[in-house]
Amino acid sequence: MSAKVLFFFWLVFSFGAVHAQTASDLQLAQYYYNNAELDKALGYYEKVYAQDQGKAIFLPYLECLVAQKDFKTAEKILRKQISLNKQDFEVRMLAGQFYEDQEDLAKAKKIYEELIVEIDPNPGQTIAIYQAFSAKGKFDYAKKALDIGQKLSPSYPFNFQFADYYALVGDKRAMLGAYLDYLAQQPSVLEPIEQAVGSRMDLTQATSQDFLLAKEVLLQRLQQPGAPLVFQQMLIWLFVQSRDFTGAVSQVIALDKRTKSDGREVLELGQICVENGVFDQANRCFQHVIDLGPELPHFYDAQQALLNSRFIQVTQFRNFNEQEIQQCITDFELALNRLGKSRVTFQVSLQLAEIRAFYAQQITTALEELQQLIRTAGLTDIQRAQAKMLLADVQVLGGDIWEASLIYMQIDNDFKFESIGAEAKFKNAKIFYYDGEFEFAQSQLDVLKEGTSRFISNDAIQLSVFITDNYGLDSNYQVMLWFATADRMIAQHKYDSAFVLFDSIQSAFPYHSLADEILFRKGQAMAQRGEWQRALGYYEDLLKLHASDILADDALFRMAEITELRIIDKTGAEALYKRLLMEYKSSLFGAEARKRIRLLRGDALSESEDI
Repeated sequence: MSAKVLFFFWLVFSFGAVHAQTASDLQLAQYYYNNAELDKALGYYEKVYAQDQGKAIFLPYLECLVAQKDFKTAEKILRKQISLNKQDFEVRMLAGQFYEDQEDLAKAKKIYEELIVEIDPNPGQTIAIYQAFSAKGKFDYAKKALDIGQKLSPSYPFNFQFADYYALVGDKRAMLGAYLDYLAQQPSVLEPIEQAVGSRMDLTQATSQDFLLAKEVLLQRLQQPGAPLVFQQMLIWLFVQSRDFTGAVSQVIALDKRTKSDGREVLELGQICVENGVFDQANRCFQHVIDLGPELPHFYDAQQALLNSRFIQVTQFRNFNEQEIQQCITDFELALNRLGKSRVTFQVSLQLAEIRAFYAQQITTALEELQQLIRTAGLTDIQRAQAKMLLADVQVLGGDIWEASLIYMQIDNDFKFESIGAEAKFKNAKIFYYDGEFEFAQSQLDVLKEGTSRFISNDAIQLSVFITDNYGLDSNYQVMLWFATADRMIAQHKYDSAFVLFDSIQSAFPYHSLADEILFRKGQAMAQRGEWQRALGYYEDLLKLHASDILADDALFRMAEITELRIIDKTGAEALYKRLLMEYKSSLFGAEARKRIRLLRGDALSESEDI
């Protein structure tokens, strides 16, 4: 073997040995550093730094040197690091801070002044130097860097950096001015500027200093001649942040009239109002777009949105009085008269029947309209089944439970492998449960359990568990019958009669296991009536008296939902979801509670977590 070959193998072996030793030294350095044993880490970092002057090695090595008061070596490696890359402004700032800590202010000032002098017409360099100064709290130098950069590059907008500077020094008025100056030049950056302002100011309360300042500055800008329309758009956004939807709607309608637009932004704000449960302002938005006329592109969207708003207001928020429910029905009737009753307007007809029956006490009219709807030509089989299902629901409401049972059985037979068939089977099981036929009801629920799990609702599972836990002994039958009868009365909106029966059970059987179920049903009944505070009261009583029973986590989750979606108290809702996770770690509602918390915080969900 030649000498050259031997030398090559020796070289490779030596390099491998050195590399292995360096890796070992780095592991030991990181171990001691992570355990705050900087004196032990120092020697290993010294060895590694001799081979690798990367920043990831330099920074902890410098920290170890300073901690051990080896300022001479620290200064030496700082100078070396700067010589390796003069464009690493963070390292140069570290050097300046090092000299300040050593009370050598002249050297520190020299470094800072050199950075300022080096600013050239490259905006990227200006921003990097500004960020280096601001990160270390050197705000005077940071402002000087921006001022010089602006002079050298007058066409480049440093507005975001100036706004950042003013925010850091607490001058929010100047911060807003910097943002608005740029917004006037580039209206397309409205959303990023809104996000930036929202992150730096508390705009959630209309009485807060931040909100009042932002409102004052925006109004002053709007009063200037030739003020851009984007300022009014931002004012609308500002009102929405503080939930001043009346102000927001007034502004968006004024903007729509001023620009003679097609109502698109008004329609969008109306939908935001619906999401926040502010139906009077939502309907005001939709009506404005409708009044613009059928020739404009958003007319039918607004009409549908108005009907949907009315439906949600009544059925989900239970937020209406007698006059409002009649106006709701009138809106639906006008829409159906205008559009005609057909397959296209099927959903509108279905919603109108539900409102008539369950919220306006017009059961007879609802039954007649549903029977006509079922006979409408062109409906799909599923649409016809949906109309039949609602027809049966209304019959239960009116007390004709056995006619309803026949329809449920028909839907079950026609759609055995569809979710609507499983729903009908469950509702039919409830008919027998209402009538005291607990064993037959349980047999129907058992069939549902054996089917595909996605066809089984939580209500079906809960009813099955309820019957299993509370029925079996002869002495329980009368109590169960009273309870089931009260359940039927709730379904028929006979709440006072249901509560009398519940109270009778508690009076006659004060220690019966149904005590938590009674509180839970009362909470559900109050939620059906839209009496959210009373519903919360019953759920809270359940948690106080039966915290370890099976319904406790369910009651807590419903409290959180009501607080989030009906009372619109995000902070309170988040606290209740957290309480659920802490107190009921094995709850089936745990995963959903985590999602809701992330949504309330504004965190992004992954695709698999999407609700």
